[in-house]
Amino acid sequence: MKQLSQIYFLFLLIAGVSGCSSIGYYSQAVSGHVSLMMAGEPVDQLIARDTTSAELKAKLETSQQARQFARDTLSLPTDDAYSEYVALDHPWVVVNLVAVPEFSLEPHRWCYLVLGCQAYRGYFSLDDAKREQAKFNDDQYDTFIGGVTAYSTLGWFDDPLHSGFTNLSDGRMVALIFHELAHQVLYVSGDTTFNESFATAVELEGLKLWSRQNDNPEVYERARERLQQREQTLNLVRATSQQLEALYQQQGQMPVAALRQRKDKLLSELVQAYLRLSEQWQQPGPFGANPTSLNNANLALFRQYNQYVPGFRQLLLELNHDFPAFYRAVEDLSERPRSERQQTLEALSERFNEDL
Repeated sequence: MKQLSQIYFLFLLIAGVSGCSSIGYYSQAVSGHVSLMMAGEPVDQLIARDTTSAELKAKLETSQQARQFARDTLSLPTDDAYSEYVALDHPWVVVNLVAVPEFSLEPHRWCYLVLGCQAYRGYFSLDDAKREQAKFNDDQYDTFIGGVTAYSTLGWFDDPLHSGFTNLSDGRMVALIFHELAHQVLYVSGDTTFNESFATAVELEGLKLWSRQNDNPEVYERARERLQQREQTLNLVRATSQQLEALYQQQGQMPVAALRQRKDKLLSELVQAYLRLSEQWQQPGPFGANPTSLNNANLALFRQYNQYVPGFRQLLLELNHDFPAFYRAVEDLSERPRSERQQTLEALSERFNEDL
């Protein structure tokens, strides 16, 4: 799960917070993002510069075509987002930490002003993330640190294009631009699954239209293939999660050693099932090409990012791909209670058929 996105609402990070650990975290978030913005160079100048490599120039030109398409066809707010470029010295822009109790699938949640609570915490420094991870490991949590290709500041800042984007294939770079711009349309406090499923739906439907306009159906077909891999993996994860949840309910009734042994067996069986499934795939799957182990944190994170994508795509289909009307409908849906949102999206998902 290397290609993830993250939400940063940085204007809040300079607001008053209590506690030294909170101040330290917000300080690294602010300084990291400011450093990124300060390092940017205008994309149009890089394209015009003779010393810019032909490969990078082509990527930058494609990125700007994607921005225009996002604005004109998908009705996404672009402003000056992705108009400046930064070359990173590593493949990720930030890393996410996820921590889940040893016998639970409910992740630890970090709470932020206005943003609400989220089941991950992002760091610009891998060392900072590892120090926080060690504290959770000492308390017997399952943890996971994953590289994040891009994040959104929800339109409060002009997010820069960077080498995390341009190192991707053209199709994946364009899809990621659509995904991150979609976060500027709508954000529901504390509901990562809703936010990410919505942005992924915009990404996929946008990429379908982009591939048609550019007469390159393979771009969308490869994205569709990745989506099918995620859905197949999600079915495996759901089945294992049900077994784990039943097992974890036996805390206090079963010796801890027996719980651990049974947990390890279920997770090992999941890895083996995933490896058998991935033998049929032409691209690496969501857990990578050859995972050696998985834990509660991997499962908790994966379930959040994929659940309601079919429902949002069905809603857009029923609105005849009228993107402004779709955004209004999603905003109306976001204002309903969480349980009602979930029921509506589940019902929409049941009606969705990719081939219709």
